[in-house]
Amino acid sequence: MKKQILLIAALLAFLTSCGTRAPHYDYRELAQAALRLNMDIGMEDNHRLYVESARWIGVPYRAGGTSKRGVDCSGLTGNIYRKVYHKRLERNSDRQRTENCRKVRKSKLEEGDLVFFHNGRNKRHATHVGIYLKEDRFIHASTSQGVIVSSLDETYYKRCWMQGGKVK
Repeated sequence: MKKQILLIAALLAFLTSCGTRAPHYDYRELAQAALRLNMDIGMEDNHRLYVESARWIGVPYRAGGTSKRGVDCSGLTGNIYRKVYHKRLERNSDRQRTENCRKVRKSKLEEGDLVFFHNGRNKRHATHVGIYLKEDRFIHASTSQGVIVSSLDETYYKRCWMQGGKVK
């Protein structure tokens, strides 16, 4: 036990002496985000993405909305991307798909990628967008339920799937 304490102390002294800091995590905020999103958040996950996403859960849907008083799907993705990745996205889902992203197959989706859907009528135009989290789950602004986390395995999203997108 004494050797372990000395080893930890030496490691801390080494990290401090070379100017490296151990990452700081607000575990309370992460726990709250995990509860709101109803998913585990691992140490390797992008904590900023999950915490910021959790802050939007329950915000009502509003066409053209860009705030927590009401938001639409592209407004949500734009807000989260600006806060987490410091990137500006186009203001509509199809332009986010065509101008901000390069195509990614569903099987290759990674945390933070955008997911695009069509409305079933025009399969060449994205009418809905969300942000992929992990384990086939994504956050988006639903017209009927507001901001929620859904699964790509749900029948509707399987039927209306268009493509994934990695933001450039």
